[in-house]
Amino acid sequence: MPQIEQALFRGKVIIIYGPRQIGKTTLSKDLLKQHGDISGYFNCEEPSVRTALINKDSEQIMAFLGNEQPLVVLDEAQSVPDIGVILKRVIDAAPKFQIVVTGSSSFELADKTSEPLTGRKEEFLLSPLSIEETTGYAEAVLQKTIEEQLVYGAYPEVVGQTSLKEKVHALRNISSSYLYKDVLIHENIKSPELLDKLLLQLAFQIGDEVSYNDLASAVGVDKNTIQRYISLLEKCYVVFRLSPLTRNRPDEIRKLRKVYFYDNGIRNAIISNYNPLERRNDVEALWENFLAAERLKAERNHDLLVKNYYWRTHRNAEIDWVEEYDGVLHPYEFQWSKSEVNLRSSTEFLYSYQGSPSVSVVSPENIKKFLETAPSDY
Repeated sequence: MPQIEQALFRGKVIIIYGPRQIGKTTLSKDLLKQHGDISGYFNCEEPSVRTALINKDSEQIMAFLGNEQPLVVLDEAQSVPDIGVILKRVIDAAPKFQIVVTGSSSFELADKTSEPLTGRKEEFLLSPLSIEETTGYAEAVLQKTIEEQLVYGAYPEVVGQTSLKEKVHALRNISSSYLYKDVLIHENIKSPELLDKLLLQLAFQIGDEVSYNDLASAVGVDKNTIQRYISLLEKCYVVFRLSPLTRNRPDEIRKLRKVYFYDNGIRNAIISNYNPLERRNDVEALWENFLAAERLKAERNHDLLVKNYYWRTHRNAEIDWVEEYDGVLHPYEFQWSKSEVNLRSSTEFLYSYQGSPSVSVVSPENIKKFLETAPSDY
């Protein structure tokens, strides 16, 4: 990632977040090859590494990491108690020493580094590959790649497989309980059945508003447990929530949320459906989930400072995606097979939020324009 390269050797700890098996280890080892030596890699899930770091002074830590190394990597650093304090000791003692830290659970690593490293860290999120990264928007491969990623997603290991059978095998491995291992550890859960039930419910509701009460009834736990588990899954980069836009009308939906998966392939693996698009009845939902996740990647990759919402009223007027950019609300409809705007929904939205541009339809034909531009340039 060019952004990470630009942040190196500026006196700050580099923290790379992302789900397990997304490629954080590969990326960090590539950085080592460019700026140091592979011996500077340390897996913090190894007991010997944790023992060498815990309750040690800065000289002891530096001796273990390697005083001559310009750059070291601490992989899955959330496994180390007091990792924030340890990192602060090192950068205070050796400010030119570059430490790259990775973590698969933001609730663990962020909590441990927040106070000790205030003003001393740069954070990055590593996501599944974007359609821009995998195709460069080349027309010759764009449509085929989109159709493939709607089903199999864009985890690097999956994209790298040449046969559909191999892609399914890779997805099954990634989507096992290993994907949300950090949630199980955090909650001290020995059996993942509850998470399996919750993820199955969320997988069948992509594109729809979800009710915590309904989910609680379906899974067999209380509402607060559902809310806590969704929050933890979000912090492990399995799902993300989209809030409703509620400002101008009393009949706007306020309490419900949409929950999307960061990767379509993970969603399809959860429901064990790898059928091609022509044999599916959920293509529009897959397209909506795909675009929501892709747009988040584009916002980060192109440093777009926007807020994202959906909009719906109790009279069922609805806009799939609304971006607030420079104080203006920009509405979008995600449509795989149609290209016309719902006139009633569009009219009601523009009446409620005067000054907004017209609703834009995002289809496979204009995905490049949607993903690579700021809302004001669309």
